[in-house]
Amino acid sequence: MQLQVARIGKPHGIRGEVTVQVLTDAPGDRFVPGTQFIVEPASAGPLTVFSARWNKDILLLAFDEIETRNEAETLRGAKLFIETEEIGADDDDEGWYEHELVGLDVRVGDNVVGKVSGLHTLPVQDLLVVTANDGKEVLIPFVEQIVPEVNVGEKYVLVTPPPGLFEVNTDEAPDQKSPEDQNPDDQKSPDQHPEDQNPEARGNA
Repeated sequence: MQLQVARIGKPHGIRGEVTVQVLTDAPGDRFVPGTQFIVEPASAGPLTVFSARWNKDILLLAFDEIETRNEAETLRGAKLFIETEEIGADDDDEGWYEHELVGLDVRVGDNVVGKVSGLHTLPVQDLLVVTANDGKEVLIPFVEQIVPEVNVGEKYVLVTPPPGLFEVNTDEAPDQKSPEDQNPDDQKSPDQHPEDQNPEARGNA
């Protein structure tokens, strides 16, 4: 089985380096010089790491096969994979990879509210990208409190989103009435005429 460890972004500089979105918790082990990646699309690979360095929070990779910026541009959006057999036992608890999650049903209780369509890996926390049943894209913090269960075998993730994230998780607020829906009797007493609301208005007309 192949596991995705990165997605290639835009070129950096003129010597063929590229930025990458890191999809592994162990970049120091995954991107050492000499490591060869399976690439999707296959026409872009395989790729062999020549060098890896950090520019602030962005990982920059250079490959033996890529020497110019124009060549690096052709890699934009490509995905880097390694074979499962190359992963040590300590990696079992690293978490979930994007390709394992995409396509899973997203459930709130017994209701299916959408499907996982992506995973954004960020320095602070990961975000599940969910395409809701109405076609809208929803970003869900990928933390245990909000995503308590991932069941790849049964093809679903269970989420407990905060109120308002999915309509199935909230009821329409009773006080969100439009002005035309409000009962005039809620605003004044039925026995009270407009001129009675302002005592100073009487007798001055």
